Amino acid sequence: MLTHKGTQVLRTERLLLRPYTEQDGEMMFRNWANDEEVCRYLTWAPHGDIEVTHKIVRDWAACNINDRCYHWGITLAGELIGDIAVVRWNEQTQCAAIGYCLGRAWWGQGIMTEALTAVMTYLFDEIGFHRIQLEHDHENPASGRVMRKAGMRLEGRLKHAVKRRDGSFGDVCIYGAVRGQWPARTESEDV
Repeated sequence: MLTHKGTQVLRTERLLLRPYTEQDGEMMFRNWANDEEVCRYLTWAPHGDIEVTHKIVRDWAACNINDRCYHWGITLAGELIGDIAVVRWNEQTQCAAIGYCLGRAWWGQGIMTEALTAVMTYLFDEIGFHRIQLEHDHENPASGRVMRKAGMRLEGRLKHAVKRRDGSFGDVCIYGAVRGQWPARTESEDV
């Protein structure tokens, strides 16, 4: 049984993961939402217009009152630099799927691994999820490295399981973790 608590503030060695506020639009737009490279493997296009970002942030901030919403802004030294959220979950199977993105200026510094580990710890220990999974486009191996460093295991590769924004089809790599068996200690895995 899940014990829903919603988006609680989470702290790591370097990061503060917190619920969104309506004032976060400018930093989100500047740091990642308008960057084509950040959005390259995401399902949504760069915003192009800050008003799109402001509307999304207002919706996310309103989600804070829902104890079944799990959506954090990732901040470093007071700067909003990325996003991590439970994008879907199932009460019956106690499974959650997480999605994330991070501003390009902060890539390669272990920040997303740190944020993902904190969120997974919270979801397993506080909410009671049994399984957590993530997926990434096969052409984005950096995301897979984040998942492995966070103690997840590569479970498989689904052929042509995603239709990219450019109309092409891509393979999806699936990573999973199960409470009590996480973190997994894995070496390099290729599928």
